[in-house]
Amino acid sequence: MKIAIIGGTGVQSLPGWALHAEHALSGGVYLYEGSLNGEPALLLPRHSKGHKVPPHRIPHAQHVRILKDHGVQAVLATAAVGSLRTDWNAGTIVILSDFLDFMREVNTLYHDEVVHTDFTTPFSPILRDALIQAAQQLQIPMQPEGVYVCAPGPRYETPAEIRMFRMLGGDVIGMTVVPEAILCREAGIHYAAVSIVTNLGAGLSGQPLTHEEVTHVMQQATETIAQLFTHTLRILRATPL
Repeated sequence: MKIAIIGGTGVQSLPGWALHAEHALSGGVYLYEGSLNGEPALLLPRHSKGHKVPPHRIPHAQHVRILKDHGVQAVLATAAVGSLRTDWNAGTIVILSDFLDFMREVNTLYHDEVVHTDFTTPFSPILRDALIQAAQQLQIPMQPEGVYVCAPGPRYETPAEIRMFRMLGGDVIGMTVVPEAILCREAGIHYAAVSIVTNLGAGLSGQPLTHEEVTHVMQQATETIAQLFTHTLRILRATPL
């Protein structure tokens, strides 16, 4: 099984990552071949090398087509998120299980065809089960379910928006996961995302939100994410898709 990691904010690499080859592709997209603690994988930095691409300019469809062309069958992604729950503080790890799509554009590989894709299970059950199993075996605290609200960014949300998303059943909020989940499903690629809470949503903490706060929390979480993904890769090697 060929597996890729999509690294979000703060995840240009991971502890234990060994780089074998770097591919600079069109549009500023980078794809790395390597291994994570000995487990072969590809790594695609979502925001490009050096975190230069803002969330509303990420070429999600290009990313997915590149991964498909490289024979990728499964994607594990990271996502820095704000929490809509006061009981999920910074550092909380959530294995996403559902989403609410508030993007202002249509994300699809089928702009010129009539294709309606089922999303009864928005994230791959096989990958989610492997992530949860890995976390349990490593005794990594995590939330096994969570509803991800996807907003387009690049600004953070208002307190009124946070209250609305909470009322609609959202648990965490970010700007990037939903396009990836949709496009990977359409491309026939298994997809799951691990979100890391970096802050409480606007109005919940009384403090202004900053990108520096987000990157700081993500840097602290990379060791745990590396352990979780390494063990998940080992589980998936023995799991037929």
